[in-house]
Amino acid sequence: MENVDNAANAAKAEDAYRVALVAFPGIRAFDVSVITEVWGSDRTDRGAPAFDLRRVAADTTTPIPMRGGLALLPDRALTWLPQADLVVVPGLDDHLTPAPAPVLDALRRAHSRGTTIAALCGGAFTLAQAGLLDGRRAITHWNLVDLLRTRHPQVSVVPDALFIEDDNIWTAAGTAAGIDLCLHLVRRAHGAEAAATIARSMVTAPFRTGTQAQFIEHPTPRADRDADALAAVREHALRHLHEPLTVADLATHAGMSPRSFARHFTAATGTTPLRWLLDQRLAAAQKLLERTDLPMPEVARRAGFGSEVTMRQHFASRLATSPRAYRAAFSTGSATGGNSPIAR
Repeated sequence: MENVDNAANAAKAEDAYRVALVAFPGIRAFDVSVITEVWGSDRTDRGAPAFDLRRVAADTTTPIPMRGGLALLPDRALTWLPQADLVVVPGLDDHLTPAPAPVLDALRRAHSRGTTIAALCGGAFTLAQAGLLDGRRAITHWNLVDLLRTRHPQVSVVPDALFIEDDNIWTAAGTAAGIDLCLHLVRRAHGAEAAATIARSMVTAPFRTGTQAQFIEHPTPRADRDADALAAVREHALRHLHEPLTVADLATHAGMSPRSFARHFTAATGTTPLRWLLDQRLAAAQKLLERTDLPMPEVARRAGFGSEVTMRQHFASRLATSPRAYRAAFSTGSATGGNSPIAR
C-alpha cells in the first residue's frame, strides 16, 4: 500500500503546475505567505489543480531572514528555474534593496525562455533592476509609484491599477492586490472555477479585475449610505445577469441619476459600472463553460451577452481567446446544463 501511495504522489508531482518563489534577503513575509497560501496548499481533494511550489535561492544552505523574526529556508537552487511554469518575486521591506546578481541573471534567463514572471508590490523594483521592465508597463504600490519612476525612468509606470501584464511579465500593486494577481494567474492557467476554489479556501474575493483603482476613499456617513445602496445594486445585478441590464437600469435601482450613480459607483469600487457589469458577465460565462455543456447561444444568453457573437467579441478582447477554446481548455467534463447555479 505504501508503494502505491508513493507512486500516486510521484505521479501527482509530475503533473503538477510548477511555481518558483524567488527568495533573497529583504523579501516581505506577507508576500511570501500569499504565494505559499495560493500555490503551497494541497486542495486537490476540492478539485483544485496540483501545484509544486519551490522556494528558489542562490544559496540553499542558509535561511533567509525576514522582518518579524521569521526566516525562509530555500529548497531549490536557481538552477531549478528552467523547470518552473511560473516565477513569482515577492515584494521588499526596503524597496531599494539590491537583489543578488545571480538572481537577476536567473530572472533574465527565465524571461528569455518564455516563462511567465510575476512580481508583487515592490517586487517590481527587482524586475526593474534586472532590466526586465525597460520599455514595458508596470505597476507597484501607489505610494511607491514616484520612487519607481525616479529610480527606473526607463519603465512605463502605470499610476493606478491593481495588476497589469506586459510581454508575459505581471506586476501588482500593494498588499491585497498581490492576492488578486495570484488568483488571476491561477484563473488564467487553470480556469475560473479553480481560482474560485482557492479563493473560498482563503475566504477572499475570487474576482477583482486588474483595471480597478488601488486607492478608494470612504470618508463620510453619506458615502457609507451610498456604499450600502451600491452593494444592493451589485447584488441585484448578479441575480439578474441574464437580463439586458444597462447602467441606467442599475442607476434607477439605486435611486440615483445615471451620472450620479456612475460617479459614486466608480468612487466605491474603483471601476465603472459598465466595466464591472462586463467583468461579471465574463465571469459567469467562464463558469458556465467550465461547469456545463450548454450550447454557446444559451451560455451567452444566461451570462447576459445577448448573442454568441457579442460574447465571442468580449472573450477575444478581454481574455485573448474564444469561448470554445476556453471550454476546451477548462471544462470539467462532468457538468451538465440542468443544474447550473447561474441565473437562467
